[in-house]
Amino acid sequence: MNEAFATLVGQTQAIELLTQAVKQDRIAPAYLFMGADGVGRSLAARCFVQLLFNCNESRITSGNHPDLLRVQPTYQHQGKILTPEEAQEKGLKRKAPPIIRLEQVREITDFLSRPPLSAPRHVVIVDGAETMAESAANALLKTLEEPGRATLILIAPSPESILTTLVSRCQKIPFYRLDTAGMAQVLQRAGHENILQHPTVLNIAAGSPGEAIASFEQMQAISPELLQSVTKVPATPRSALELAKQIDKALDTEAQLWLIDYLQQSYWLNFYQGDIVQALEQARKFLLCYAQPRLVWECTLLKIQKLHFK
Repeated sequence: MNEAFATLVGQTQAIELLTQAVKQDRIAPAYLFMGADGVGRSLAARCFVQLLFNCNESRITSGNHPDLLRVQPTYQHQGKILTPEEAQEKGLKRKAPPIIRLEQVREITDFLSRPPLSAPRHVVIVDGAETMAESAANALLKTLEEPGRATLILIAPSPESILTTLVSRCQKIPFYRLDTAGMAQVLQRAGHENILQHPTVLNIAAGSPGEAIASFEQMQAISPELLQSVTKVPATPRSALELAKQIDKALDTEAQLWLIDYLQQSYWLNFYQGDIVQALEQARKFLLCYAQPRLVWECTLLKIQKLHFK
């Protein structure tokens, strides 16, 4: 049975719990796959479905299995619900993070109201379960009380990130950050072994291959000249203001949030100044509250310049 999980690295406990559930025919009506982003939760969900459905991997990854429904956080634009990929294709500027909506939970209810077509049960995978609006979470709770011949897999960072009553109806499956060897294995298998040469990116990832890949791709999207400029403490208040203007002009909010992670690691490795790291963390909070980005960077870089040269 472990063959279904051959592509999953480093999650021995999760693999054992899930394979034993199938082997003993004691499959829970709901699971909570909990752990950091990028450590294999979604991959494990696909592997588990493959095991439950006794089918090949391509039917699961292609998304065309009639008894599998995958739900992810979405945006709403002009009355339509859009996935992050669809929003990006349309070039929409995202003013708020995506969430799982009541309409999507109703879709789950409709899906489970029909009998399975080819598998012994329905399976619903809910990515980003922590983003559920309260109304959506309460509606999903009703579904979990009487799921019928179905299994729901909620993917979230921790039990505390979702409604307590939802957690109480789930079997918790923990996922852990990978060690150095596990990170190297996953990155090499994915064709991203070059990331291993970037310690700052690996520090940002903190044992998450998925975060390492996403972070590296974000770094590649920023001009080398700008990246070189921001990793140096501004020499004068005027240069701090000019750098803030460049950041605001060149990067969207998502890229700026990544840049804060990068600078925290870079500044700490180079200067070991905790107060600079704290100043950047405060900047992150302001950006997440949708404060004016240029003003955030002006204040932050002026403070960093002052702290470094005091």
